[in-house]
Amino acid sequence: MSEELLAREIAGEQAFVDRVYVQLQKSATAAQLLAREGYERGLLGHEGGLVERDAMVFQAAKRIAQLDAAHEGLVFGRLDLRPELDAAPRYVGRIGLRDDDHDSLLIDWRAPAAAVFYQATAADPKNVVRRRVLRSAGPTVVSVEDELLDAEADTDLPIVGEGALMAQLSRARDRSMHSIVATIQAEQDRAIRAPSRGVTSISGGPGTGKTVVALHRAAYLLYTDRRRYESGGVLVVGPSGVFMRYIERVLPSLGETAVALRSLGEVVDGVRAIRHDEPAVADVKGSARMAELMRRTSRQQVPGSPREYRIFWRDDVILLDGAKLGQLRRQLMGQGRRNRQIPRIASSLLDLMWRQVRGERGRERGREAFNDEMLSNQSFVDFVVEWWPPLDAPTVLGWLRDPDFLARVAEGVLTEEQQRLLSKSWSSSETTPSVEDVPLLDELRYALGDVPTRAEDDHELDDFLGGDVQELTSAVEREYGSGGRRWTPPTNSIEDDPFAHVLIDEAQDLTPMQWRMVGRRGRVASWTIVGDPAQSSWPVPAEAAEARAAALEGKELHEFHLSTNYRNSSEIYAYAATYAQRVGLDADVPTAVRSTGVEPREVVGSPDLEAATREAVASVASQVEGTVAIVVPAARRSDVNAWLASWPELAADAPNARAAIDSSVTPSGDDRIVVLTGLDTKGLEFDGIVVVRPTEIEAESATGTATLYVVLTRATQLLTVVS
Repeated sequence: MSEELLAREIAGEQAFVDRVYVQLQKSATAAQLLAREGYERGLLGHEGGLVERDAMVFQAAKRIAQLDAAHEGLVFGRLDLRPELDAAPRYVGRIGLRDDDHDSLLIDWRAPAAAVFYQATAADPKNVVRRRVLRSAGPTVVSVEDELLDAEADTDLPIVGEGALMAQLSRARDRSMHSIVATIQAEQDRAIRAPSRGVTSISGGPGTGKTVVALHRAAYLLYTDRRRYESGGVLVVGPSGVFMRYIERVLPSLGETAVALRSLGEVVDGVRAIRHDEPAVADVKGSARMAELMRRTSRQQVPGSPREYRIFWRDDVILLDGAKLGQLRRQLMGQGRRNRQIPRIASSLLDLMWRQVRGERGRERGREAFNDEMLSNQSFVDFVVEWWPPLDAPTVLGWLRDPDFLARVAEGVLTEEQQRLLSKSWSSSETTPSVEDVPLLDELRYALGDVPTRAEDDHELDDFLGGDVQELTSAVEREYGSGGRRWTPPTNSIEDDPFAHVLIDEAQDLTPMQWRMVGRRGRVASWTIVGDPAQSSWPVPAEAAEARAAALEGKELHEFHLSTNYRNSSEIYAYAATYAQRVGLDADVPTAVRSTGVEPREVVGSPDLEAATREAVASVASQVEGTVAIVVPAARRSDVNAWLASWPELAADAPNARAAIDSSVTPSGDDRIVVLTGLDTKGLEFDGIVVVRPTEIEAESATGTATLYVVLTRATQLLTVVS
């Protein structure tokens, strides 16, 4: 292939791309004019003008966001069809655009007309002679890669480039995942365009593109049924904040901004957890038995609340003792969630008390006078609020910090050793929740229920008391409601949780309690589930499978398996696969399609671990252009961060090494070198990996061998193991 031919082909494509960017700017200008017109409608001074303003500004803002997200690699594909079809080339891009005559200029990759770009093969070319991928830097075309799909077609189309897929695979990695929209393969495309209803399960070994295929599927669903998925929402759940930041560029780059990206520590609104419990504690907190523990906890009397109430009225001593109050608490719990019973508390207590009025003077005064006097008595109002206060999940979880309380509610549910592990976790100086606490908070949140709003109070109390609402509740409400002394109303309701689509990545790692948490948000949703059982960090697969089945109950299953490893060189994956076989993992072994000729390197028995690690990192960093990860046992992370910060020869590569990735810190600047634990590497990839003390990573948990297998499959170019 001559340089002159390649330059001519690039110049021809550049002319078309320039035309598309002109049209993109026109579309952006039109959207800005629409927004301006909308604001002007709002100045008309009547309700109709305000409605039109809101609608126009909303639509304009969506379009502007879509156009802004599409700038990078806007045009990436071209299809040339058989000559007898007499069709102009079709260009495929991140969004659809029309020219000034309203003819199609650029086809959105998700549109049916673009499907052939991914589905055509040499065995079944679907009337496509040549498929071309354009690679760009901003608006500038830098290369073109062609595939001849129909060699028998009567055409003189030139074929240039080294192959789009291989060029994509060899690119250096940076700190974010990139769209593969230009290089989607046929088996990946079938999963992306699977039926929208039910559950789409995408399985496959390391490096098969499961995550990015699932994200493209989310974008495809939003395109094909925007009203449903945009109004209901799409929830994407991944294993960690590090991972979510890694993938966050993919969907915006595909033109989608209406997607909630949340790590497992952020699924519950208002909670953000980034630290993990030690594996033994995490195994207890993740177990399905914790659901029963949370249910029992939510039903207990509030610690420190009054155990009885005594008052003298007229000729009677009225006593609400422990037996009466316990019976009433159980009765109310049987009628629904705890907080939902708040409107009934005062009336239920007054019923119990009125039944104890026997004296003639009291009976003569009657029930209405009794209610009035009790509700004007501050001691009774205080008792009502203290005996049955509004509760939130963090408060109730905090009750379990008391070992005696925990022992009482955990009897028959947890062993003494499991109770000890939980007590140690919850009695520590750490006050923020762990990632493993978040599903427990969610469980309690659902068990407790929302506190009814004032409008709901009126309706429920009307039904319960025959309409005499205000007299009965005014005094108590002053203590409970609207900024009351103990309660801040929740900003969202548990009824607000369900989404229209839920995407779970690294699904093999979800604990039974996490499946319960995510399942609540997908009760009416379609699902995309991505995972590989051999990479699981949960030690009881059968228990997780049962929880997953409950979360997906009644939904039709569509299964897709990806069989080609596009990430690792064949040398690196052969090393990882050999390890998996040696330790007895039932690994799904994909075919690695790319070879570098460089075998993984082992550094064994060095007396100076820091020096050996330093040399290995320097060597890898000097040979790759992209990111390098140092993967260490959790106990050594702080030490290795300190080492890295003190290595002058790496200062250019890691000027801010102290901010290397861990459970809570995102790197800044252009740092190429990061320090990770084994679990941190889930879903990530790097040009080079240096694994430090692999046997210690294995020993960290019951699933340490699976974690190390994950670590060994993160590198695209170079792998060094320092034992």
